[in-house]
Amino acid sequence: MKASPIIETSHLSKVYKMDSVETVALADISFVVDKGEFVAIMGPSGSGKSTLMHILGALDLPTAGTYILDGQNVEKLTDDQLAGIRNRKIGFVFQAYNLLPRTTAMKNVVLPMAYAGVSKDEREERAKKYLTMVGLADRLEHTSNQLSGGQQQRVAIARALVMNPAILLADEPTGNIASNQAAEIMAIFQNLNDEGHTIIMITHEPDIAEHAKRIIHIRDGRIVADGNGHRQRKVNGKK
Repeated sequence: MKASPIIETSHLSKVYKMDSVETVALADISFVVDKGEFVAIMGPSGSGKSTLMHILGALDLPTAGTYILDGQNVEKLTDDQLAGIRNRKIGFVFQAYNLLPRTTAMKNVVLPMAYAGVSKDEREERAKKYLTMVGLADRLEHTSNQLSGGQQQRVAIARALVMNPAILLADEPTGNIASNQAAEIMAIFQNLNDEGHTIIMITHEPDIAEHAKRIIHIRDGRIVADGNGHRQRKVNGKK
């Protein structure tokens, strides 16, 4: 039985205008991600992958085209509804971690649940569960600035998971950590995917992208290849 789509994009474009100058960041982007997939979106600097990440994360809207996230047409939502989507449906993992520096791992992970009105006992239970899942059961009361880069990224992953999001969206998740720690972070993502989590990862590093089960290549704002099992299919042409 085929998995149902969690993300559907159709002919997305994004054009930035400054005075009389137009810059096309994305042009005619169409792809589908099914529940449970692990997809890497690759491209060089300036390719449009960061713009696409912002649209997929409901942080920005396309100039044209359609984006449906878990059955909802994103561009038809109000700002408040978009904020709700970001909190409930999307778990963000950023290159810079975005943790509060002198705050404990527990408190960093609890934060999104507090905004969502989850009860105190439930917040603490979930935070401990996911921090333990990422190997930080003995670091719950350590502050962010007492943790290594790899450990801080583990806290960020736990924080991204506590609202049970429809997708995990990781933007260059290993960009600020050593290679041995990067391998550990990618092993966590692979384990999460094996448990059924849908993961979309933005990266410019081929060795990191290889951990995903499907790689979408973007260049000059367009998809140029898309493949499962890393057998890439060129778009509008043959491999």
